[in-house]
Order: sequence, then structure tokens, then C-alpha cells
Amino acid sequence: MIAVGLDLGTTSIKAALMDRQGALCFIINQPAPVIRQTDGQYESDALRYAETAEAVLTACLACTDHKPPLGLCSQRSSFLIWDKQSGNPITPLISWQDNRGQRYHDQTGNAKTLIPSLTGLRLASYYYAPKLSVLLHDNPQWREKLTQGVWLTGTLDAFLIWRWTQGQHFCTDASMAARTLLMNIHQQQWSSVLCDLFNIPAAILPQIKSTTGFNLPLSNGVVLRASAGDQSAAFYASVMNDPSKALVNLGTGGFVIRYLDGKTKPLDGFLQTLVYQDQNYTAYMASEGTLNSISSALAPYPSWECNIDDFATSNILCLAEPSGLGAPYFCGDIGLRFSESTEHLMPKQIATLLLEAIVFRVVRILEAYHQQSPLSQVYLSGGLSELTCLQQGIAQCVSFPILHLQQKEASLLGAAMLAAGNNSHIFPLMHPIEIKIDRKNTVLKEKYRQWQVWLDGLLSQQMRN
Repeated sequence: MIAVGLDLGTTSIKAALMDRQGALCFIINQPAPVIRQTDGQYESDALRYAETAEAVLTACLACTDHKPPLGLCSQRSSFLIWDKQSGNPITPLISWQDNRGQRYHDQTGNAKTLIPSLTGLRLASYYYAPKLSVLLHDNPQWREKLTQGVWLTGTLDAFLIWRWTQGQHFCTDASMAARTLLMNIHQQQWSSVLCDLFNIPAAILPQIKSTTGFNLPLSNGVVLRASAGDQSAAFYASVMNDPSKALVNLGTGGFVIRYLDGKTKPLDGFLQTLVYQDQNYTAYMASEGTLNSISSALAPYPSWECNIDDFATSNILCLAEPSGLGAPYFCGDIGLRFSESTEHLMPKQIATLLLEAIVFRVVRILEAYHQQSPLSQVYLSGGLSELTCLQQGIAQCVSFPILHLQQKEASLLGAAMLAAGNNSHIFPLMHPIEIKIDRKNTVLKEKYRQWQVWLDGLLSQQMRN
């Protein structure tokens, strides 16, 4: 075994060993502590989460007679505050889903310009900075405890690394830091300008280390070699660092992401993501389009009953993002919408329209990427990508190959790959299957063109208003 991966997920915690052929073995999986939801606050037991993660990793390591290097990947933007002396959490683990950051008030009026230019992102409540800013505003005494070094605060990875090094190392990696809204992604360091924007003291933040440059001995005898955000790990496992390929992940939400080659600037409106930073401090960047809350739009309807033959049988057009359009539009006022009434439709027919909308949003992002720099292949992953109609619908609307990844543990795999470094030869084991479609059938593509005109009209009207 050449590496062990540990995936700190929102609903489950997983560990696996990776062999010399790049295959995951002995996958151990336990549920994460239940997240309690109250008035938009999403919290769980941080100490129990740590203990579960330790138990999962211990059980996995018991399957081998040596200590392979560890690669860690973590849910992004989930964080807590803890006592430096005792190590006990002061707050629960506050989930990335938590929306208390909506109460953050930009007193300077600079957030709309500063945040995108320095972070590649937009202000949103699920990031670490607005949530922490609200907590410190509501609890002024907490700020004093943190600035005095009595308490510490950080994302989940920082807490576990601190705990597993017996308080010797308080750090996070560049890919996790890049999703806080506090790091300048161009300089790969905390930004005093952003810290001032959120009124967060820079001195309380952990050290930023390169994704593959940890090499920290842990109390269990394992060396932590790499740590990354879960999406970064999944993207790394899926396409390595090939800018001619893109990944479409469709789950709770959706993201469509491709590497930037260093010469290409991100398209207007798209997020810019720091995927990972190697041990030579070279940062690998990507462009990202996003779909918001698509699974909640589909939840009331029997999407699993739909097939490709159901597509384009209605003239009704649709948008399927209840919380508003994501990148590149960022339009909260346009979300779940139909071009005309659906009162006469059956649930399956509505599901079909929603699935069409997801296909069209993905295709439009992919077309923008392809026009900027040709795509050779696009990979599909995530729970919703298992729907055959989504696979075939996307493939039918583009001119380049669409492949479905068969590896179901992409984040876990990516974490192990990052730890293994040059010893990893995992990419051929992803076993992608190309989606075969009838290219003579152009009905869906024709409806996609109608949908583009309709969406452009909605966006134009929104700008006028």
C-alpha cells in the first residue's frame, strides 16, 4: 500500500488504502455526526466528529502492516472555535451549509469588487469569513480570546491537524484557505485587505501550507503528506491537471470546472478556483461554473423515471435553481422558473423539464469553455450523473466526447493520490465510459437554442430592472 486517504465528508467519513496499481482497498465508512438545523444554523458535535474520523482511520490502518503516508480531504468552509489549552471545542462544528453569514454587513461597500479580484469568488453566506465575522460581532469577548491566543479558530482540517500533532501545528492548505474569502489567491497568502473587510484579525488565522508539502508526523505514527479541499481532491483524481478536459459534478448542486493553463484568463462571471498547490508552491488554477440547489428542485419529482425520449416533447422552458442562478450569472432573482404554467403537467413531465434545464445550463458552460480553448473530453461525476437521461442529454448537445466516471470515491481517491505523489498511476483506473448517442436526433439541441434565447431575455430584463 502506497498511501491512505481520509475523506472528511458532511454526511460520512471514509478512509481507504491505495495499492501500487492505484486501486482503493479496504474502504472504511462511518456516518458523520448528525447535523442539527435550527433557523438556518447547521451545527454538529465537533469532538464527536474528530473521534469518528480517528476511529475510521485507525480501522483502515489496521488492514496493513505498515504506515503509508496520509492524504486528507475535507469539506470546505465548515469550521469551529476551540480552546488552545484543553483542545475542547468552544463552538459546535459549524457547517458550510450554515447561513448565518447572510447577516454579514459590508460596511465599506467594497466587497463586490474586492472579493472577486482577490479570491476569484463572490460573497456568499456559506464561506468561512462572513460566518466568522458575524460570530465575532455577536460575541465581542470571543475576539479577545482569539487575539490573545487563548482560543483558536479554523476550518475542520486545521482543527484535526492541530489535534493530531498534539497542538504543534496550526495550519491549513492553500486550497482550503482559498475558499475562506480571506486569502489572496494570486499571492497565496492571507490578505490584510480582506481581513479588514470582514473585521477578522489576520493574526488568528492558521499558517497556509502547500497542498502536498505537509510532511507532518501525527500522533498515530502516520505522516500527513497532503491535505486539500474535497472538491479539489475529486477534480485532481478525475482529470489530473489537463486543461483540455473538464469535470461536471452533479450532486446537491453542480459545478463545471476546467484547469486554466496559466495563459488563459477565466471568463467573465466564472469563479476562479485554486485547485491545489504543489510542494514547489506552484498553484494550479481552474475556472468554475456553478448550478445552485439542483437536487432540491428535483426532490419532489420522479426524476429516476425519466429517459432521453421524454426530452424536448414539450415547448415549456425551465430554470432549475431554486436559490438563484449560479456562476457565471449570480442572479438570485432568477431561480426556479418555467416559461409558462405547469399546472396541467404530471410530476414526471415536470421532472423532465427540470432535467432539461440542468442539461442546458451545463452545456452552455461547456460551450463557453470550448469557445475559449477547445475541450477534448468532459467527465461526469456525482450522484445525479447516474441518471442516464442527463448523461445522454449533455452528450447530445455538444460536439466533444462526454464520459461517465465509474469511480465513486473521487475525493477519497484524490486525497490518496496527492499523498502518493509520483508513485501514483491511478488515472487509467477511473474507467470512464463514453456516452453513446444518436447525433442525427437534433430535437433537443434545437430546444437548447430556444432556451438560450429565453434565458438571455430573462437576464436582459433583469438588468433593465
